[in-house]
Amino acid sequence: MSDKENASIGLHVQVNQPYEAALERVKAALKAEGFGVLTEIDVKDTLKKKLGVDFQRYIILGACNPPLAHRALSADLDVGLLLPCNVVVYETSADTSMAGLVDPMSMSDLFSSPTFEALAADALERFKRVAAVLSA
Repeated sequence: MSDKENASIGLHVQVNQPYEAALERVKAALKAEGFGVLTEIDVKDTLKKKLGVDFQRYIILGACNPPLAHRALSADLDVGLLLPCNVVVYETSADTSMAGLVDPMSMSDLFSSPTFEALAADALERFKRVAAVLSA
């Protein structure tokens, strides 16, 4: 499913498409799992404007599943410090890109709540399905 996994950070999957197509594919896969994209940070553009440096095409998406977010915030308002869930897409070559999805379970250690742990597990399963779609 993924080329690189680090359970403490997230899931990574190579997308065998150019950057723009991969970005649209990631957004569609997130949408299919109930996640909307609330924010988009174009790192390449930001670093060029703020620092005058060139950087590869790289975007950070702030993904949110409203029902999961509502349940998590209802359990503990400080969960908002960890929302939305970050997803990154970056160019690795002209024909391939990488997608990284945060592992919500890595954040569950911060909240000793069975409710939050169950929600994080649900979000992780959704992200695993997104990764599987992207790697196909």
